[in-house]
Amino acid sequence: MAEKHHELTPEELKRIVAEADTGGRQPTGVAAMVIAAAALAWSLFQLWQASPFPYLLGIGLFNDTEARSLHLAFAVFLGFLSYPAFKRSPRDRIPLADWLFAAIAAGCMAYLFLFYRELSTRPGQPTVVDLTVAVTGMALLLEAVRRALGLPMVILALVFLTYIFFGPYMPEMIAHKGASLSKAMSHMWLGTEGVFGVALGVSASFIFLFVLFGALLETAGAGNYFIKSAISLLGHLRGGPAKAAVVASASTGIISGSSIANVVTTGTFTIPLMKRVGYRPDKAAAVEVAASVDGQIMPPVMGAAAFLMVEYVGISYQEVIKHAFLPALISYIALFYIVHLEALKANIQGLPRRDQRPAHHRILSLGLNLTGFIVLAGVVYYGLGWIKTVAGDAAFWIIAVGMLAAYVALIKLAAHYPELRLEDPNEPLEALPDAGPTIKSGLHYLLPVAALIWNLMVEELSPALSVFWAIGFLMFIVVTQKPLFAYFRGTGNYLTQLLHGLRDLYDGLVIGARNMIGIGIATAAAGIIVGTVTLMGIGLVLTEVVETIAGGNLILMLLLVAVICLILGMGLPTTANYIVVSTLMAPVVVEIGAQNGLLVPLIAVHLFVFYFGLMADVTPPVGLASYAAAGIAKCDPIRTGVTAFGYSIRTAILPFMFIFNTQLLLIGIEGPGQFLLVVGSAILANLVFAAATQGWFFARNRWWETIALLIICFSLFRPGFWWDMLYPPYEPHPGTMLLEIAKTAPKGAQARVWVEGISLEGDEVRKGVLLPLGDSAENPLARLRNEGLHVMTVGDQLQVVNVRFGSVAEKLGLEPGYAITQVELPADRPAKEWVYLSTLFLLALLAWNQKRRTRSLPPSQESAHVPT
Repeated sequence: MAEKHHELTPEELKRIVAEADTGGRQPTGVAAMVIAAAALAWSLFQLWQASPFPYLLGIGLFNDTEARSLHLAFAVFLGFLSYPAFKRSPRDRIPLADWLFAAIAAGCMAYLFLFYRELSTRPGQPTVVDLTVAVTGMALLLEAVRRALGLPMVILALVFLTYIFFGPYMPEMIAHKGASLSKAMSHMWLGTEGVFGVALGVSASFIFLFVLFGALLETAGAGNYFIKSAISLLGHLRGGPAKAAVVASASTGIISGSSIANVVTTGTFTIPLMKRVGYRPDKAAAVEVAASVDGQIMPPVMGAAAFLMVEYVGISYQEVIKHAFLPALISYIALFYIVHLEALKANIQGLPRRDQRPAHHRILSLGLNLTGFIVLAGVVYYGLGWIKTVAGDAAFWIIAVGMLAAYVALIKLAAHYPELRLEDPNEPLEALPDAGPTIKSGLHYLLPVAALIWNLMVEELSPALSVFWAIGFLMFIVVTQKPLFAYFRGTGNYLTQLLHGLRDLYDGLVIGARNMIGIGIATAAAGIIVGTVTLMGIGLVLTEVVETIAGGNLILMLLLVAVICLILGMGLPTTANYIVVSTLMAPVVVEIGAQNGLLVPLIAVHLFVFYFGLMADVTPPVGLASYAAAGIAKCDPIRTGVTAFGYSIRTAILPFMFIFNTQLLLIGIEGPGQFLLVVGSAILANLVFAAATQGWFFARNRWWETIALLIICFSLFRPGFWWDMLYPPYEPHPGTMLLEIAKTAPKGAQARVWVEGISLEGDEVRKGVLLPLGDSAENPLARLRNEGLHVMTVGDQLQVVNVRFGSVAEKLGLEPGYAITQVELPADRPAKEWVYLSTLFLLALLAWNQKRRTRSLPPSQESAHVPT
């Protein structure tokens, strides 16, 4: 039976991206101008809101609630105009009903802005008009969600709304007394606990700006530059186009919030090249899907989830990026290795180079270029730091002039090389583009990214202000790069090129806003789930259900949570996905883990549920990314999804590893030596896991070799598992020891404490928590009070007298009346990394055995045993 092929034309691919990201409707005339004007106004409003100008000029200053209200008003207005109601609805015009829906919905969303002062005088006492607006707005929001995101999010929201009103009729375990319409709408719509809650606030404050930054970079030509650079650098290697796809997707994932757009942007070029060198169509598509979906875990944007984690976890943006970086890097390196193994199994070669110089000449040239970049980076970093020290407040202007000079110099350098154009991937590619000229032709695209990272990591500005200044620089580049190229190339037509630049800026601002429609609507809809949890306390019910099923088994509990996250994440965009799984499942892991001795930082738990929520993007039959990639590769989307899921298993094991070994999140690293050891062992572990799951290391694996590779992988990821059997990791001490620890512990330290008591609900509690100790204080009691914990000594225990609302202690679930009965301190034992010696010896033995076997068999006989 012939294999069923699934083929999409370029126009259909663009429509898929549009329907997922910007809206599938493309009207003309007045309707198009209204959409463009609204999108432009939204971008300008968000830039104004993020800038320091409202504070300097004292005009146009909105509080958080007002900004959220206007943000959602723009999103739903554009949502009804951009997303058709049904598949058969017109795409080239906007029906009258949609104009009415857009206007009414925008009014309902802006209600908190328009009547903010009146609503603040009657909290919890809504009028008939308030309730009418709230119910109408809720219905129209769900309709906008259906259009922009599909039915899964609508069904999920309706399930939670039903739970609010029909609590008395629920099964006994989840039953409650229910809530009135007045109470529910006051909580969900007229306050900041539901629709207009933290998630929408993060969308309005941070996410929009980073999505706009990515859209402007793409408009400027950075996406094309990343793809061509990856192809020129890696295309000559074994399986080169697939390796280029991994690197290009990682690069675009840095600035992209959409896995589907990532697939279409990079896959349109890389998938045909992968097929051309010998990759099976479904494998070529699956590589692109796995690489593009992993773009959602790549800092600094992480599909916009990074900014939500700042609010939900309560740590700085810089810390979120630090903790998320190594797992993302490991995952991409492992995927790079997987495509290398696939190339080995199928004996796939790379594409020919134009430059046929000897290999040692090319290596020397590459080494000199890399050395030059490293030296330049060091000069910039330390030079700018020195300028800050010497010039003080004037350093900003000095650095700005330096960046401007660097921009002009890089444009002059790029002008010596032909303009980068993305060729038709279906045309024969006789030889790869030269790496040197390709890379040098777009180095100026890296300046805004460097400015953003500098602002975030060195200047430590807020994420909103950091990206605002980076966007300002990028807008300048978008407008001026074409006139500058015309000047340096001597082609003239400066005014025409300037007008082209202004048009690009306009397009980037409009596209950025349209890319945000679905995200803005998704964060508002996810607020319904968050509001239900805070109103009805369903999180405690979920904890009881999972605990009952898992029976206290930690691994079973984590597996169950992973499956639930996978199901909850199906059909949801990254932002809504993270909000839902973190709201519902993160507290489950924290609470059950604490009761069973699994004490992990909250960021590890949130990354755990985030990773498994994202796995839904590649899991058939829902994963739209697989559908788009299969359309480019002309193969079956289900088979593509299954293959991509197999490649993504390497990502799925990471959450289990960093839950038990938080050093993978760069937590508890002591010195550069340990940092290098953790990074090296983690990368090697994931490569070994890839070799085990792909059935190939240096030769085809035998069954016992696969088992041995999995044991080696586990030992490298979690050496403490074996070491804890020989040496207990912690020593128990009386609860009063916490005061001694608080007295001497350095800034930012944590204490492992065990608490017992009766909760406010009357339940007996015994659990462990990781208590952050914060900054030093005049005495231990004051240091604990700074974290919201008031205690007194009772024998060898500490009694919790009071817990400040909203404090770290309150978020950890500590309550007045609890007793801190025990404190655990690290035991004095040999370093767990000694396990690596025996592990590496076993790995070397396996490698030697496979090498010996490979040498003893002719290549044809060995490859005959390799599944393709």
